[in-house]
Amino acid sequence: MMMILPAGLLLAAALSSPSAQTMPVASSPAAQPPATALSSETRGDVFMAEKRFREAIEAYRAAPANSALVQNKLGIAYQQTNQLDEARKAYVRSIKLKPDYMEALNNLGTIYYAQKNFRRAINWYNRAVKVAPGEARAAVTYENLGRAWFNRKDYDKARECMQTALRLDPDVFQHHGSVGQILEETSIAERAKYHFYLAKVYATSGRNDLALQYLRSALEEGFKDKKTLAEEPDFAALKDLPEFKELMERPPRVL
Repeated sequence: MMMILPAGLLLAAALSSPSAQTMPVASSPAAQPPATALSSETRGDVFMAEKRFREAIEAYRAAPANSALVQNKLGIAYQQTNQLDEARKAYVRSIKLKPDYMEALNNLGTIYYAQKNFRRAINWYNRAVKVAPGEARAAVTYENLGRAWFNRKDYDKARECMQTALRLDPDVFQHHGSVGQILEETSIAERAKYHFYLAKVYATSGRNDLALQYLRSALEEGFKDKKTLAEEPDFAALKDLPEFKELMERPPRVL
């Protein structure tokens, strides 16, 4: 999981002129501004950015418990340490505090997805996309929803969700590996077949480079039905490309 928290600290110092560089710096304690203590939530954000998830859990637990945002972040930190039951409880608390919190609704879906309860995952993903069905921030949830339908072998619904995700965010399938307020599920059974369908989605969107990339991935992961590739109408614009012909000539990979 396959599963965005922008947090960080920017430290910068600048001197305005050469003469300023030689001026003495006052050392009196009275001349120093008082340090501002970080809040527990901010400390948790810093720990998450550093992938120190256990420290993040302790920090978020010390933050106000009546914040839906904090409870969602706490759930993510628990999920990163594979404490799925604690993560689920945190997401539920977040949703109780803010029933239309799309990120928490999505993230609760990822818990059931991780447990291979795809029916319940789909239920929570659907609740999440209803909050912001046409907004770019819903793209990851549509991607997750497509994966869940794919694992239930409803390929038509999966493809529809994949197309919606791509329409909302043209790069949705490209940004993986970050941790944030909304999680993406990256694990999937039948990965080769999933990448074949993703290639179809990109091909029909006119993004031939990515269509070829995912076709290559599908073949490397064991997709063997080259007759289907050659006859697939969605790949009509690819068939005369040298890269497509090269893929068709490759011997099947033995796994």
